[in-house]
Amino acid sequence: MRGPMNVTAAAERSGGRWSVEVPEIPGLFTQARRLDQVDAMVRDAAGMLGCEIGTVTVEPKLPERDERMLAELLDARKRASEAQSRASSLTRDVVDALRAQGMTVRDVAAVIGVTPQRVSALANT
Repeated sequence: MRGPMNVTAAAERSGGRWSVEVPEIPGLFTQARRLDQVDAMVRDAAGMLGCEIGTVTVEPKLPERDERMLAELLDARKRASEAQSRASSLTRDVVDALRAQGMTVRDVAAVIGVTPQRVSALANT
């Protein structure tokens, strides 16, 4: 006996709604007003077909132009996150180096443009 099936819900905008197809279950089509409703709609439709569903992975399909913009956004967010991580690491290194030279917490704060409290927190990590 087979257990619950994990499926993909391919959702595409059509007439102000999301039209949903599940490739793993031929003939399973449904609609939802919002993406957060797709999981429940797929489960209901699958139940009517006698299928037990495990995980539903919702994959919105956007027009090519929107997909490109989304990819650019996600790439920019990733690069920003990486830059923030690098800046945090460099900040700790600079705090450690300047404190090791005998600079006061207030002087280090003034040099690198953060609060003395932030320098103290970084010096203690």
